[in-house]
Amino acid sequence: MTPTVHRAIEAVWRIECAKVVATVARMVRDVGLAEELAQDALVAALEHWPASGVPDNPGAWLTATAKHRALDHLRRERMLASKHQEIGRDLEAQEAAIVPDFVDDLDAARADAIGDDLLRLIFTACHPVLSPQARVALTLKLLGGLSTAEIARAFLVPEPTIAQRIVRAKRTLAEARVPFELPPRPELATRLASVLQVVYLVFNEGYTATAGDDWMRPALCDEALRLGRVLAGLAPREPEVHGLLALMELQASRSAARVDARGRPVLLPDQDRSRWDRLLIRRGLQALAHAEAIGGALGPYALQAAIAACHARAERADDTDWPRIAALYDALAQVAPSPVVELNRAVAVGMAFGPSAALEIVDAIRDEPALRGYQWLPSVRGDLLAKLDRHDEAREEFARAAALARNAREREHLQERIRACERATASGGASARGAPNGRSDP
Repeated sequence: MTPTVHRAIEAVWRIECAKVVATVARMVRDVGLAEELAQDALVAALEHWPASGVPDNPGAWLTATAKHRALDHLRRERMLASKHQEIGRDLEAQEAAIVPDFVDDLDAARADAIGDDLLRLIFTACHPVLSPQARVALTLKLLGGLSTAEIARAFLVPEPTIAQRIVRAKRTLAEARVPFELPPRPELATRLASVLQVVYLVFNEGYTATAGDDWMRPALCDEALRLGRVLAGLAPREPEVHGLLALMELQASRSAARVDARGRPVLLPDQDRSRWDRLLIRRGLQALAHAEAIGGALGPYALQAAIAACHARAERADDTDWPRIAALYDALAQVAPSPVVELNRAVAVGMAFGPSAALEIVDAIRDEPALRGYQWLPSVRGDLLAKLDRHDEAREEFARAAALARNAREREHLQERIRACERATASGGASARGAPNGRSDP
């Protein structure tokens, strides 16, 4: 097989795999089996396409092949059940290969059958019966088209661990008899929140890697954006779906400017804003406007997107509307209170009204159990203390943050802040400039 054909098949699979799995899962009512049958179709493509060429409609070819495999499986199941005089599997599912059998509760009315199947697959992969880690791995495998090895590399986890996590997730869904369908309306809001949480978790790990040597993992950001765009197309009337998409588009717009040529973090005030992606900014602002237009202005994701929009609209760092950002964090703290939101609110208050006001907020949450081991707490506190010329105290906070940090680039940044504090103490000068919230990019 030539490298060109292999790359073409790989690209097609990445785009089409979720649709193929979703279509087959509706037939066999088993996500794990559906993935196996879809993989069979991929193997068939690898066998036939190098000789015959990539078909004009490769997605349809893969889907048809997988459906044939599914029908063969269902016939065998029926024959085996008949022989053993057992109740056979419901073969009504065969008809579902063509005719959709439910009404879309997300009000993405009149979506085609493929869209309905994708929506079902997303909700199944993010079912609450699974742990958050299992939901992430299964979502990336089924909907992102990532291999087990790619997921393992992205999260710095051994490949066997990810493989076991995915296998257990599929087994759990089967044993719990999780139906391949949208949840009933009473469960919809909770389940949608879980889906959005998984997508944003994937994005955040790509945007600021928890551990390892790289500050960012762009492939994860790309996969999360793709999933967010799929969801937005399938659920056009769900404000928080569009709020999350807006937030990710706006944050992703800064990616090229967030690291220097050596891969080191670049602080938000120091970023070359001409490198921000204007197309992503435009898309993010449009998604935010849509979320607000359908009544989602006060949703947690929409509020965070509005904060990101304040940065996106500022041509220079000095033009940033920090009082508005502080007000938006006040609103976010009302609808989604958490110690992390309070910490970010403190950053905005510090930029808008001075470090002393911010330090009061930070000191009020220093003993929160949820922030124990959270490196951004001492990092933010160190930044505020440095701005108040309390350099010895700031150095101690930065040292504490560096000890907690698992990302090599983050530790380097914090160690530079430590050295800056030591220089300031030695010279008696003003504090060195740092990130507004002790992070390279809020």
